[in-house]
Amino acid sequence: MRASAGAMFEASGGPLLLAYRLAGYAALPVVPFLLAYRTAKGKEERARRDERYGRASINRPAGPLVWVHAASVGETNAVLPLVKRIVDEGLNVLFTTVTVTSAAVAAKRLPRGAFHQFSPLDLTPFVDRFLDYWKPDIAISVESEIWPGMMSGLARRGIPQIFVNARMSERSFTRWDKLGRAVSPLFSRVSLALAQSDGDGERLAALGMKQVRVTGNLKFDVPPPYASPEAVSAFAAHIAGRSVFVAASTHPGEEEVVAAAHRVLRHRRRELLTIIVPRHPVRGAEIREQLLQRGLVVATRSLDEPVTPETDIYLADTLGEIGLFYRVAPVAFIGGTLVPIGGHNPIEPAQLNAAILHGPHVHNAAEIYAALDRSGRAELVRGSEELASILDELFADPTAMQRRAAKAAEAIAPYTGALDATMKSLIPYIQPLAIAARLRDREERAGGKR
Repeated sequence: MRASAGAMFEASGGPLLLAYRLAGYAALPVVPFLLAYRTAKGKEERARRDERYGRASINRPAGPLVWVHAASVGETNAVLPLVKRIVDEGLNVLFTTVTVTSAAVAAKRLPRGAFHQFSPLDLTPFVDRFLDYWKPDIAISVESEIWPGMMSGLARRGIPQIFVNARMSERSFTRWDKLGRAVSPLFSRVSLALAQSDGDGERLAALGMKQVRVTGNLKFDVPPPYASPEAVSAFAAHIAGRSVFVAASTHPGEEEVVAAAHRVLRHRRRELLTIIVPRHPVRGAEIREQLLQRGLVVATRSLDEPVTPETDIYLADTLGEIGLFYRVAPVAFIGGTLVPIGGHNPIEPAQLNAAILHGPHVHNAAEIYAALDRSGRAELVRGSEELASILDELFADPTAMQRRAAKAAEAIAPYTGALDATMKSLIPYIQPLAIAARLRDREERAGGKR
């Protein structure tokens, strides 16, 4: 069956996929230099670089195996509850990510029965090595992880490909759609796509995915990021009396806007404390230098520097602590929205009763931001002057911020339930594997008794 499906794909793969594969072979000599550069930038783990070549660093467990791939931290957090559900069915889960930060999250939070590897680069020799070793029974990708090399390799082996929490922005759709029929062999081999929204589902179907269902956004079903009550109480006491604002998941270009807004506003509000949480903590030293050059007093969390009455900016360049800062700041700016990244997750601050500000670039989660904007839970800013003005209004009227917080449940409630809907859609694929795993366990136990 798998050989037959693979032969069909080879016959219909199309010239574009062939060109992609050949370009990959041509790029092979450059790969060591690329990975060395990324390692120097803190974007690869030196000791685990072989995994990016498709070489396993741990042994494959016996029996059926579900492979789940999430690119970075946001996707990892969204899909971990689903991974737990799959493991609870008695199956092992190979969980891959791309970024170092997501690997750290996985190391802390993966349930027993799931294990982490870095995903291979999307080049045929690495993909083949990875798939030939792990032999997954199902491949589940999170959100918009469309890698032609891997998708082709899965199709050649007849391994079902499933997209969960799938999204396809208008911008990405336009780029893929320009390629027309050349990419239809790629998308038509996807077994199932579980879309976040009606718009995402329509765009995925238009590209050739045959089985598309709208199950909602898994991020709405993820509990808010954890912070210990002791840590929250201690930090809140330390900054008592300050007007606190957090800029979360910021990218290059956004810290400058936030810093400029702080400089404008501090003339009217000397008690203002701005917390900057960069999307990539490895940029901490670079951001600190930029802020110091602007004449701001900076305390850096990774250096264990305390917040003093003179501190302007608290640079939270650590991993996994956003839950703490959302809990102590009544208002949050969500990064990736003033620069064309597409916007990061606004659900977490909404869950934790923070008024939400964002820039115009929200195409990664347009419907969520639109719902929050309509409810009065979020507000659009376009630059430092506007950011300073809105912050001043909010701090001048704490009741207005509380009203926004009261609307959080109203804005989010219609979007919950995606986890149950997703698992229900996966049961036809998961259940046969779970039965096979249980039968294998029984046979092993029976053999051990003889």
